[in-house]
Amino acid sequence: MELSIESLSKESFLSFLENDANVRVDGFLESAMAVAEEVHQGVKREDGISSFLDTHIWPVAKNMTIHYRQNNKPITTVEIASAVLHDVLEDNDRILNLYETRSYGFDAYLRYQFGSRVLNVLHTLRTPALDSYGSKTSKKDIEQERFQDYCAQLANADYDLKCIKLFDRVNNMKFIGYTASTNKKPVVYMKIKRYLLEAEDFYLAYTMLEPRMPEVYKELRGLYEQLRSYYLEQTLSLPQAQ
Repeated sequence: MELSIESLSKESFLSFLENDANVRVDGFLESAMAVAEEVHQGVKREDGISSFLDTHIWPVAKNMTIHYRQNNKPITTVEIASAVLHDVLEDNDRILNLYETRSYGFDAYLRYQFGSRVLNVLHTLRTPALDSYGSKTSKKDIEQERFQDYCAQLANADYDLKCIKLFDRVNNMKFIGYTASTNKKPVVYMKIKRYLLEAEDFYLAYTMLEPRMPEVYKELRGLYEQLRSYYLEQTLSLPQAQ
C-alpha cells in the first residue's frame, strides 16, 4: 500500500491564501505562522524525514480553507490561524523563549496574542494527559475513557473546530499509509490499528453529524478501507501460533 502525501512550503501556502483563496494575510495570521514555526521547526514525522510543518500544518490549514470556500462558508484569518496552531499545545515543551513566554506561561501568551476563541479551540483539540485520569484498572481502561471524553467534546464543538480535527485526521491517515509502504516498524502498524478503531468508533460517524460533511466522509472512508486492507494483509502474513 502506498498513499501520496501533500507537501507544502510556507511560501506556497501563503501564495495559495492570497492568490487562490483571496485571503489577505494580516499580522494576526503571520503571528500564528511564526509561533507554529517556532514550535514545530525541525520536527519530523513517522518516516523520520518529512517536515511536520510542510506535510501537516500547512496542508491541514490549506485544505480546511478550500473546504470553506467550496461550501460557500465565510472564513477569516481567525479560523485559518486556529488551523495553523492546532498542534502547538501538543509540542509546547519544544517552545523556545519566544517573547519570553516561559516567564508567564505559554497559555497566557497565546490568549494575549490570539484571544480566547483560538485558545479554546487549541485546548479542545489537545488530547488530555493520561495521568489526569488517576488510577484505573488498566492503561487500556484509561485510554478508552479518555477517548470517550475527547469524542464527547468534539461532537459538541463548533464547525471550525470540527473541520480542523477532521482534516487533521485525514492528513494523519494518509501519512501513516504512506509510511507503511517503506517502514515496517511495529509502531507504524500499531498506529494504523488505532486509526482504524477510532474511525470505526467515532470519526466516520462524526462527518455525518450535523452539519454534515459528505465529501470528508467519502475521503475518510476511502482511507479507512485502504488502511484496513493493509492491516488485514499484515495480520495474515504474521506467523501463526502453533
